[in-house]
Amino acid sequence: MTGGEALLRWSIRAAFVLYAAALAGWLRRRPRLAGWCWSLGCLTYLAHVAVAFHFYHGWSHAAAYRDTARLASEMIGVDWGGGLYLNYAFTAAWAADVLSRRRLTASRWRIPLHAFLAFMWINATVVFGRGWMRWLGVAAAAGLAILGLTRPKAAR
Repeated sequence: MTGGEALLRWSIRAAFVLYAAALAGWLRRRPRLAGWCWSLGCLTYLAHVAVAFHFYHGWSHAAAYRDTARLASEMIGVDWGGGLYLNYAFTAAWAADVLSRRRLTASRWRIPLHAFLAFMWINATVVFGRGWMRWLGVAAAAGLAILGLTRPKAAR
């Protein structure tokens, strides 16, 4: 594994763990811990995006689009790079929430925002993930669902 590949893989793994930890923190009424995990997860994810564009796409949107299409074709049999725009939306949504000091997650946009982010993470880990990362995605989704269903009534 090259240095760029290791940075790519471990930055997204760390971002995912911090994302899941933030959600768990909110579900267990630990807002300070959740906020730190949310912000650090976003920064780690932004580092992942920078690593991907630097080492794999030469800072080219067209190259990233082609690579997204190739990956989609390999994984789900559809030669379409439009998922890259969903990744851009994911990046913008998470960063906007962090930059707004988590106002989106505390507003009427909370449910749509988290539904979109969760959809993207589940696709990234379960649908497009491989090996143990796929199973970590399944376990995190199941664990967060259980936390959500068993949280104290005052938190609902």
